[in-house]
This record gives sequence, structure tokens and C-alpha cells, in this order.
Amino acid sequence: MADVAPIVADERLKREGVVTTLMKRPELGAVAGAIAVTIFFLFTASPTMFTLSGVMNFMTPAAQLGILAIGAAMLMIAGEFDLSIGSMVAFSGLIFGAFVVTFGMPLVIAIPATFAIAAALGVLNGTIVLKTGLPSFIVTLAFLFILRGASLVGLKIATGGSTQLRGVRDALSGDWLAPIFSGNAFTGLFTYLGKIGVIDTFPNGTTKVPGIPVEILWFIAFALIATYVLLRTPQGNWIFASGGDENAASNSGVPVRKVKISLFVLTACCATLVAIITVIDAGSTDARRGFMKEFEAIIAAVIGGCLLTGGYGSAIGAFFGAIIFGMVTIGLTYTNFDQDWYQVFLGAMLLAAVLFNNFIRKRVTGER
Repeated sequence: MADVAPIVADERLKREGVVTTLMKRPELGAVAGAIAVTIFFLFTASPTMFTLSGVMNFMTPAAQLGILAIGAAMLMIAGEFDLSIGSMVAFSGLIFGAFVVTFGMPLVIAIPATFAIAAALGVLNGTIVLKTGLPSFIVTLAFLFILRGASLVGLKIATGGSTQLRGVRDALSGDWLAPIFSGNAFTGLFTYLGKIGVIDTFPNGTTKVPGIPVEILWFIAFALIATYVLLRTPQGNWIFASGGDENAASNSGVPVRKVKISLFVLTACCATLVAIITVIDAGSTDARRGFMKEFEAIIAAVIGGCLLTGGYGSAIGAFFGAIIFGMVTIGLTYTNFDQDWYQVFLGAMLLAAVLFNNFIRKRVTGER
């Protein structure tokens, strides 16, 4: 029987340790930040913040911001920015409100029509960026003002002089699609859990938390889908390649232009989804809706691990970045701190995230 030659390990192959593997994950900073913020509020905030009702209170704004942040993160991974996303919330809210109140459209028509207009604006944004070669920062900054101004003018035209359009809730009364975009889900389950004493109830037996706000479910579903696309599909590889080295990606057959335009469409549609959810919930829309959300979304994406230079980032990181925002926004109301510290937090978190991501990038790539 012939001797079997022993298998010799290739010395060029090196196993990575757990710490090194974790360091390469773009969402590491966001997860660490979420843990740090949670610990901070555990010691400084009222205990009610982390009850079921308290968690729903901070997860609701986190979900609305998170939908925007995940769209912004995917575009940033591809090497572009969209500073018009906040103004798109107001503009889409105007279009949607006008469709259902002024024109009396049912949701089955109004929602696709609103998304179609938003998608067309996304295509316009992306086309201008790619055709002219101008930085997306400049182009979308221009659209930030254009869409905000158009929202103001459009609302005055639609209402006869007001900057707020009311009557959405009455116009949609009984519409079968409304519960998908507003209100709470799993109300029956929560009522049952209240009856058996699992969750808290009021003296009359009504549960303190009637259900899960639907925007939280949209937020979780979108984060999972975006993560799957980025990590498990060819389109995800195209997004990373487009942001990493556009020329090399194009020479390798990646449809860079189509990828980037589709992501501008995605950010516009994310803003439209948030607009529809908030307009139906509030029963009205106004010109200041989405104000400053473009910057918060980008900050959440950066906290989540996205590099400002593109080619690196994570949808899950943006998910946790948005949760940090929600916790701080609502959490400060559970403390004795002045809520104006929120602005200080925004700047500090952005600076810390950029420094941390830069440090991680250098460690991973071996740069000095």
C-alpha cells in the first residue's frame, strides 16, 4: 500500500481571529454605540423608558428615520449622497395628500402614483449627477431647496393659502389599505397578552401598548431585505464595486450608471414611504415635514459604518444608527438633561463615527 503524503498547510493562508473578523464588520461601531447609549440611559433615565411602552416610544421615530437611513446608506456605499431626502418627505406628503384629499383617490391608486412621481425625481437626480459629472452633494443640495420650496408653494395652492393640508384621515376612512401604512399591528395579540397579565393594562383593562406601530415592522423588513441584497446578491456586489472603484467596476462589466440611478430612486421611494406613513398617522401634511432628516439619515448611516468615500457600509449598521437616534431623541425626555443637548450629541456622534470608521479602515487595509 502506497504511503499517503501528509497534507501541508499553505503558509500563505492565515486564519483570522474573532476580534479581527469583528473589526472588519462595518456595523461594529453602531452596535457598540447602541450598547453604550443603552447603558447610559439605564443609569440616567426613568425606569419607564425601558418598559414596553417606552421602547415603542423611541422605536417609532427610530423606524421613520431608519427607513431613510438605510436608503441613504445603500446610496453612500455606491459612492453618492442624497441631501434632498428630507425635502422629498415633505414633497411626497404634499403629492399624496393632494391625491387623497383634493382628488379623492383611494389608496390603491394614490400610493402607486405618489411612488411613481418620487421615482421619476430620483431618476432625474441620478441622471443629472451622472450626465454632468457634478458631485451628488451639490445636485441633491439644489433639489433640497427646490423640493422644499415646491412643497410650500404647492400646499398654498392646494389649500388656498395655508402651509398645512388637513382632512387626510376623513378622506381615507374605511380604506382597506390604510392599516398597512398606519396604526398598530397585532392588536388582538396584545389585547390577549394584557388579559393574561403578560403586558401592563390600564384600570379599565385596556392594554397600555395596543400593538406594534406599523412603521417599526416596515423598518425591520426593509433592513432585512437591504442586508440580503447587499450580502447575498450580485446587485449587492455591484453596489459595493460602484462605490469602491467606479472605473474598475465599469471595466469589469458592472452597470454602474444603472446601479446608481436605481439607488437614487430607492432613496426617493424611502422618503415617500415615510411620508405616506406619517401623513396617514397625523391625518395631515405640512411643508416642514422631514425637515433636517437628510442630515440625520446620513449621520445614522455614517454611525452605521458607511464611509464618506463609498465602497464600504452596512444596512444593519444604519439600522442600529437609527435606533441610537431614537433612543437619544426620546430618552432625553426621561432624564433631567436639557433636550438641547441633542444637537451636541449629533455633532459628537458624527465626529466619533468618522474617526472610528477611519481607524477601522486603516487597520483592515493596512494603511498608515
